[in-house]
Amino acid sequence: MNYQRKTVVASVAGLTLEGMDIMFISFAMSLIIAEFHIDLATGGLISSITNIGMLVGGIIFGILADRFGRVKIFTYTIILFAIGTALTGLATNIEQIYLFRFIAGLGAGGEYGIGMALVAEAWPKNKQGRASSYVSIGAQYGVILAALLSAILLPAWGWRGLFLVGVLPVIFAFIVRKNLAESPEWLASKKVKKLVPKQGNLKQLFATKRIALTTVALAIMASVQIAGYNGLMIWLPSMLQKSQGLSVSSSALWTISTAVGMIAGMLTFGQFMDRLGMKKAYGIFLFASAVSVFLYSYASGSTGLLVGGAIVGFFSNGMFAGYGALISNYFPVEVRSTATNTIFNFGRAVGGLSPILVGFILQHATVTVAMSYLALLYCISFMALISLGKGRTGREHKAIYPSTKAAS
Repeated sequence: MNYQRKTVVASVAGLTLEGMDIMFISFAMSLIIAEFHIDLATGGLISSITNIGMLVGGIIFGILADRFGRVKIFTYTIILFAIGTALTGLATNIEQIYLFRFIAGLGAGGEYGIGMALVAEAWPKNKQGRASSYVSIGAQYGVILAALLSAILLPAWGWRGLFLVGVLPVIFAFIVRKNLAESPEWLASKKVKKLVPKQGNLKQLFATKRIALTTVALAIMASVQIAGYNGLMIWLPSMLQKSQGLSVSSSALWTISTAVGMIAGMLTFGQFMDRLGMKKAYGIFLFASAVSVFLYSYASGSTGLLVGGAIVGFFSNGMFAGYGALISNYFPVEVRSTATNTIFNFGRAVGGLSPILVGFILQHATVTVAMSYLALLYCISFMALISLGKGRTGREHKAIYPSTKAAS
């Protein structure tokens, strides 16, 4: 297996385990709420705290990966979120769940950006969209795996048994450390002395007004991506159980159907990025997401829910596939992991507040209002997209990062 494929396999596996961990909360939410006697908003705070941990971990481990190497730090992040997940299954009160989910978030936040940086540095620019999409579907494999494990383990072992399974990624971390070599592009950057002080420097994301605006625009887009995903996947299974009378196994079927739509959307989006360009691909999918999410609020019947969920998943989460390539296109090797982790995990932290707001809307308004809120978010993301410049081909980027051509 060549190095390009190894980076994809390692990153896919890491994101699969991360996606599985995040969706465990969705399936276990009603049981956790019942056991600790908390309301829906307090339950939604579990996911929000996880996402805050992702932001903190993303910044810390992104900087460390730029300074000390991708693969070494990548394995440490996997071990950390595995430990946090397993400890969640041992929690005796809601405060402990908050703490352990924060720890899991620290590791998960670092893992995403480092994996994406590895892939971006291993693949040529005209194939980065596809490579990024291959990695991103790992999260949906994790969703499907979580749905299957939930259907099997929840009735037998309860929600605690579900999280104890999360210790298994530790084994994967050792396999990665043994079989994956360090990024050649990162190793080359270490030999360029004038790049060393810039490695893992958070200030580089705001070096000029133009670059700062780009960082902010990308953070807005990432926030909308996560807010839309959380709004759909965290609360809809529970909502469908209540409003449509679906059983846990039936809502798991809905989740799998939506995840399959997301996988198809990601693979399609990767092709769109490489053939049409990043901005055109995002423009098409953002518009389609706003329309499909709004129309889904009128779906009814099992067929309508399954097909509609797949269509919404196709467009709204298909875009997830592009963020690794998109952010990498605007930042060079010396700050690539820092930029990817900081920007996307900022989106996770802000977008992670969405479950609280969606839970509030569902308690006080209709499903249509909740879906209209999500559709509006995609319109905001579209405006942020329009403000983006030309990326690493732009003149200002070359002026600020004159060594990029030699080192990346």
